[in-house]
Amino acid sequence: MPKPVLLWTDVLIYCLLVSSVLALFSALKKEHLRLPLRQVTGCPTAMAALVVLFFYLLVGLSDSFHFRLKLDERPGQQIQYAPEVLSLLDIFVGPLRTRVETTYSAPLAIEAYTKETVEDKTGRRSRVYPRLLYGGSHLKDPNLRLSDIYGKAVKGSAFGLVVVTFLATIGVFLLSRVHKTVWRITAGRVLRGQCHAAWRTTFITAGVLIIIFFALAPLATHYHLLGTDKVGQDVLYLSLKAVRTGLVIATLTTLIMLPFAVLLGISAGYFKGRIDDLIQYLYTTLSAVPGVLLIAAAVLMLQIYMDIHADDFSSIAQRADIRLFFLCVILGSTGWIGLCRLLRGETLKITELEYVQAARALGVSQWKIITRHVLPNVTHIILISAVLDCSGLVLSEAVLSYVGVGVDPSMISWGNMINSARLEMAHEPIIWWSLLAAFMMMFGLVLSANIFADGVRDALDPHLQRG
Repeated sequence: MPKPVLLWTDVLIYCLLVSSVLALFSALKKEHLRLPLRQVTGCPTAMAALVVLFFYLLVGLSDSFHFRLKLDERPGQQIQYAPEVLSLLDIFVGPLRTRVETTYSAPLAIEAYTKETVEDKTGRRSRVYPRLLYGGSHLKDPNLRLSDIYGKAVKGSAFGLVVVTFLATIGVFLLSRVHKTVWRITAGRVLRGQCHAAWRTTFITAGVLIIIFFALAPLATHYHLLGTDKVGQDVLYLSLKAVRTGLVIATLTTLIMLPFAVLLGISAGYFKGRIDDLIQYLYTTLSAVPGVLLIAAAVLMLQIYMDIHADDFSSIAQRADIRLFFLCVILGSTGWIGLCRLLRGETLKITELEYVQAARALGVSQWKIITRHVLPNVTHIILISAVLDCSGLVLSEAVLSYVGVGVDPSMISWGNMINSARLEMAHEPIIWWSLLAAFMMMFGLVLSANIFADGVRDALDPHLQRG
């Protein structure tokens, strides 16, 4: 039985997941919230982006259940556990984690990327591209590499198509039971796109991703699909492990930032006077301090504390996780200024509208005016700014890691991958796949998040609803 390991960010992720599910069920019970949700589910682009985000979320959650494996028991000894902290993702992609080469190898290659001096049985030395230890090791004839890659991709795609057909059949059957219609009628509506929700787009997007997964899975287990890095680690494994780091930095930092921005921004615009002056003085002072210097000072102070109290951290993973958590706190404490200014300006405009003035004249409490009139009219601004900040945080993590004040160097992240790849670009020949892998994974997450936020904004913006 493995020993569970609970990290700080794991607890916050679990709480965020539970609160999101409860908030969704609460919204489904209220008619004024069900209407925007129906508009979101009816938007094809938003649903396609949501499916992509779900796959990212699935990878991130599977990497958030940590444990230590039990070592082999010996008679008369207590149960001992391995010092290495693993996750469910490490178990699922075990071959990618354990198959480590000696150095660089290109994607889907069976030979090393650079020549090495090899001595044969006769003692003769020569410069050759040696065969990899694991990539394509099942091939006896190297000339069969292309045909083997093609065959595995085709067989995997065919199996993925069967799985997609099975899952789509189950999905249509469940929809027919929910809507109490005949299965064939429901299937026809889904194929023609006549449902209230964009089920056709959802099924197509999920089906394409599943087929791609089954097409690439056999290649990833027999080859290095995205090549290897300097120490021989699989780049695909590093890219998947970095998903959790990106999601943690984006979500937790945004959640820390939003209360400051919403509370202070709306308060400054609604109450005006001295409260407005005090809040303006606060965020003007903070904005005058260079953000990178403030973050660097806080991270270095934390690093000194961790070095002095090294015995308080039982593993490298726990040490890296605490640094990631405090980095999110620091970024959230300094990143609310832009949204606060936007909310202040929008609140100043809303408080001058006739229905707000009428509510004040009728003696409605200030709390009800803020929650029923001001907050719903700035929700779309909060949402769009939060998503844009999430995208910026994912990208800024690369910059912070580049200057040495980002996540711990032992933690796998897209920023650390890009930081390592900048030196590889000067290599001859160029090592390009690490940078491309990190870029594509970041691009998919940021693009899908922005597209989904546009769909939610269109559903929540009261100005668009009146139009």
